[in-house]
Amino acid sequence: MIPTVPASWAPLLAPETRQPYYGELREFVEVERSEHTVYPPAAETFTALQLTDPDAVRVVILGQDPYHGPGQAHGLSFSVRPGVPVPPSLRNIYRELEADLGIPPAFHGDLSAWARQGILLLNTGLTVRAHAAASHSGAGWERFTDAILTSVATHQPGTVFILWGNAARAKRPLLGPAARVIESPHPSPLSAHRGFVGSRPFSRCNAALEAQGLPPIDWTLE
Repeated sequence: MIPTVPASWAPLLAPETRQPYYGELREFVEVERSEHTVYPPAAETFTALQLTDPDAVRVVILGQDPYHGPGQAHGLSFSVRPGVPVPPSLRNIYRELEADLGIPPAFHGDLSAWARQGILLLNTGLTVRAHAAASHSGAGWERFTDAILTSVATHQPGTVFILWGNAARAKRPLLGPAARVIESPHPSPLSAHRGFVGSRPFSRCNAALEAQGLPPIDWTLE
């Protein structure tokens, strides 16, 4: 089953959770979980919303699908559980972080510390069948996460949106013409060399926050 939306987000997302499509999405995920292994575990479907209240959002880093390998996904975009090998895209993110701000790569892939600073680590899809990328695409998650993006853009107008890759960049029209957007190719090894490397998203994000009188992000991961 899909768990209840965290209380801090519930008023903003009530117009979505009352829609017929959301009930159909719940039924779809329930059937998938009864017949297949689905990631992340049900209780971690909304980890991004649990760790970052709407009033605390300063940055959004938008991913696409949850990781579909065993033990990886835990509800945060690009993040994996402690003890799980750091995936290739995240390794490239760490390399760019070091080149940009001089912060050495972490020995783990858990980005929860970023989420607790107000970085909403949101995927456009929130569940996936094991070993089947994009298997829950089109089931309704994209409509729901679009609503999250538009809600953040409306209620937290100073938010910095970091969009890596074509799927994330396609969401830019949802954010409005005044949105603060940092975009580049995806950090995947297949595309990082096309413009992600050298894009300096972390210092640019902090500069955008500080220009509004907001504190910068401490990107260090213990």
